[in-house]
Amino acid sequence: MYKFYETSFKSQTPTLKEKLQNLSFSYIMFILLLASIGILMLYSAANGNWKPWALNQGLRFGLGFAVMIAFALTDIRIFMRYAYSFYFVALILLIVVEVTGHIGMGAQRWINLGFMKLQPSELMKIALVLALARYFHSTPLQTIESIKGLIVPGMMVLFPAFLVMTQPDLGTALMLVFTAGAMFFVVGVQLWKFGVVILTAIICMPIAWHFLHDYQKNRVLTFLNPERDPLGAGYHIIQSKIALGSGGVFGKGFLNGTQSHLNFLPEKHTDFIFTMLSEEFGLIGASFIIILNFLIIAYSYSFALKSSSYFGKLVAIGLATNFFFYVFINTAMVLGLIPVVGIPLPLISYGGTVILSVMAGFGIILSVYINRNINIGKD
Repeated sequence: MYKFYETSFKSQTPTLKEKLQNLSFSYIMFILLLASIGILMLYSAANGNWKPWALNQGLRFGLGFAVMIAFALTDIRIFMRYAYSFYFVALILLIVVEVTGHIGMGAQRWINLGFMKLQPSELMKIALVLALARYFHSTPLQTIESIKGLIVPGMMVLFPAFLVMTQPDLGTALMLVFTAGAMFFVVGVQLWKFGVVILTAIICMPIAWHFLHDYQKNRVLTFLNPERDPLGAGYHIIQSKIALGSGGVFGKGFLNGTQSHLNFLPEKHTDFIFTMLSEEFGLIGASFIIILNFLIIAYSYSFALKSSSYFGKLVAIGLATNFFFYVFINTAMVLGLIPVVGIPLPLISYGGTVILSVMAGFGIILSVYINRNINIGKD
């Protein structure tokens, strides 16, 4: 654990031409390749049709790509200036969801805008990283190491996590907490404090169990024993494992996955799309997706290390960690390593707000890289 220190040299704001020249085209290529594979898999999920998923995914990715480039060309100091504002807007939207949110699949997580359904919890993933980065950037290490100095950032994490939990969306709430925990670790919070939090969580588990919804309890019990209800709660994970195994090393071929195309595999276009991909392209295809995601994550962390500003480092680390948890939780979920929590695989799974939030996150990471020589002073 250590705290990054900013180098002391005169910062110079790059021109638009310099920003364009400093874009990481390898990073952008990885993102484009991953999204292209996602669109092809949605085409396959619809049995060789562009509708209803692949075409919409392509249009949403196009919009997300424009957002990514716009954010990449934005001065990193603007993100810092409006970090708290963005956080409070996202928080207000979460409260709006509680009052008048759109209900779908038994959960109240969206705001119906007419042309699309906005999921504020996805916006909060970015807003929380920006707000925490600004707080830690402006706060001395001595304050962060004290219990008192952790009250404000702790509340910044727990309040939105609680609101997301009530939707209910346990997976997203855990992502908020885990991403924030990674940022707390990076800024120098002592390990014993993490130990206290983990121990408290373990002690409170029996109490928290009673507050879980029935479907959440079933997911945990099914994870422990999928065969307890093979035609009900255990159906998803059993079919997922069958599809994964049937793909073998090289897969059955594009559009030839039997489990998915015969509709044995549920949610094949969203949460379980990695399983469908594995059935059609086998272990080789699944490994390629994992490697591609690893490269994006590795590049993101390398951009963080190259930034001369503490705020930039923390933002890139937070957003990279958030993306890591997307990938890890989804793949571990469909492999049966953790309970099913409904986290999509970014740029592969079908979704609207998720694509926009992930692409916005990539844009901010690119902005950190482009503005890596800008030295941001303390507030």
